[in-house]
Amino acid sequence: MKIVVLAGGHSPEHDVSLSSGSLIANALLENGHEVVLLDLYEGLRLTAPLASYFHAPGSGAPFSYRVPEVAAELQPLSADASLIGPGVMELCRFADLVFLSLHGSMGENGQIQAIFDAYGISYTGTGYIGSLLAMDKDLSKQLMASHGVLTPRWSIYDPAVPSDIPFPCVVKPCSCGSSVGVALAEDAPSLALALGKAGDYDDRLLIEERIVGREFSVGILDGRALPPIEIVVTEGFYDYRNKYQPGLTKELCPAPISEALCQKLQTLALTVHSALRLGYYSRIDFIVDAGEQPYCLEANTLPGMTPTSLLPQEAAAAGISYTDLCEKIAQAGVKERRR
Repeated sequence: MKIVVLAGGHSPEHDVSLSSGSLIANALLENGHEVVLLDLYEGLRLTAPLASYFHAPGSGAPFSYRVPEVAAELQPLSADASLIGPGVMELCRFADLVFLSLHGSMGENGQIQAIFDAYGISYTGTGYIGSLLAMDKDLSKQLMASHGVLTPRWSIYDPAVPSDIPFPCVVKPCSCGSSVGVALAEDAPSLALALGKAGDYDDRLLIEERIVGREFSVGILDGRALPPIEIVVTEGFYDYRNKYQPGLTKELCPAPISEALCQKLQTLALTVHSALRLGYYSRIDFIVDAGEQPYCLEANTLPGMTPTSLLPQEAAAAGISYTDLCEKIAQAGVKERRR
């Protein structure tokens, strides 16, 4: 197949996306596909036949991209700017499949999925409705709660209404991933600082009860819950730097937990996946308190595929190699379009 790996975009998770996209592109080349790695926002000035932009298996050096320690600072968009760069739609319509490696903004909020649906373009992952529901932390937490899944208490920040969430608490942009803009608040002064930090990334901010405990993630692949992975941070919390810089976090997979807790996490992950109408694959994040009570934090429709990402490690624990994981996701995207 000719496959566009679509990454980058005008998003603070731009760098994470390109790191994921590089590995995905290499895996697809290894699997015998023709591949182009394309930045959604930067695009590509097309000066040659479309087929010539696709790398053939075994041609040239593999793709690579290293995630810096700090999230990308976005430049303000001009009034006439487009979030879709030149040549993107032409190459995506020409390809057999678009493998979505986008994180944040229009890559995960359903916008690009809706556009592709309108043009009949095959793509991987969740459709536009599930993407929208999962990306908006307020909506997704409401749906979790309505399906009996515990999630930390939360409120949407309103400067005119005092929050009823006690300290310590967590402040998050309502529609960002990769812990971008997330900060802990211990008191009123630190809350003000946290709100300012999160406000750089989103107009809607969420104040969430802080649950102290162990962090876990459960991947879903083709209706099956993968082995849970435990995340152990050596210092601080699981923020952007700890997520993407090698050696700062330990991931234990399969997680060293009881069979009962394992099954509970997997069942809850499947419930959240279904409630949010997610697609072929996802990743559901949890924190478990001292009494082994899980709280669901969020759902990810396009989990990271970087060297330190969780889903590939969970798949490996289930006997699925990285190249096989990418192939399964790609074939599912083609099958979904045909269906």
